[in-house]
Amino acid sequence: MAKKSSRKAVRKPARKVNKPIAKARKGMAAKVKPKLQRAKADTKAADGALPQWTNAEIEEAFRRFQAANPEPKGELQHINPFTLLVAVVLSAQATDAGVNKATPALFAAADTPAKMAALGEDRVRDLVKTIGLFRTKAKNVVELSRRLVAEHGGEVPRSREALEALPGVGRKTANVVLNIAFGEPTIAVDTHIFRVGNRTGLATGKTPLEVEQKLERVVPEQYKRHAHHWLILHGRYTCVARKPRCEHCIIADLCKWPGKAVVQ
Repeated sequence: MAKKSSRKAVRKPARKVNKPIAKARKGMAAKVKPKLQRAKADTKAADGALPQWTNAEIEEAFRRFQAANPEPKGELQHINPFTLLVAVVLSAQATDAGVNKATPALFAAADTPAKMAALGEDRVRDLVKTIGLFRTKAKNVVELSRRLVAEHGGEVPRSREALEALPGVGRKTANVVLNIAFGEPTIAVDTHIFRVGNRTGLATGKTPLEVEQKLERVVPEQYKRHAHHWLILHGRYTCVARKPRCEHCIIADLCKWPGKAVVQ
């Protein structure tokens, strides 16, 4: 008869799992509440009255965004930093899809500041006339092109201050260019990010600048470069304005918005 081993089995210590993360791994789902309750929830969110996210919850949210889309890309079509700058200027109060319909012909004719300046305001205006506010935008595009040639040797500057000094370029546009063209970890707060930040409670603020500054503080460093794209895409396709698609949301169990119910 074989002798029993005197060696006791060594048990590994139980792994500690953050509760919200553990719930998410069980496949939590969510559904939106009726319209009136959603409206009240959005009002509460706009007042900044939602609970704060923990550091672990924020880390987990961006881990999921990265897992779902490791290399997110902007949706504005461009060829180089200059055409990106022009596309972003044209996208103000317009959709990316609308801008993308107009820019192929524009960029075929002028893909550098010198060519754009030579093209002239009348021709640029004709090429972008399908975009809202096209007259003002055409004027800005030609003038910023002239300024790039005269003041920056025909190159797009890698400085927020220099970018914001160009016609038609504000903080959001500068942040987009710095992020996409130069890989800077900037976060450009547009309508989508402003909504997502406030509705989820991730980064609440009364102005885009407040939301941007809060995101700068709370987003983990390793996720900052792509945070801009993840949040825009989330707001554009999932956390939409009228009726968010909570049933398809990958951070529904972490989100603090009271207009939805998390279910098994």
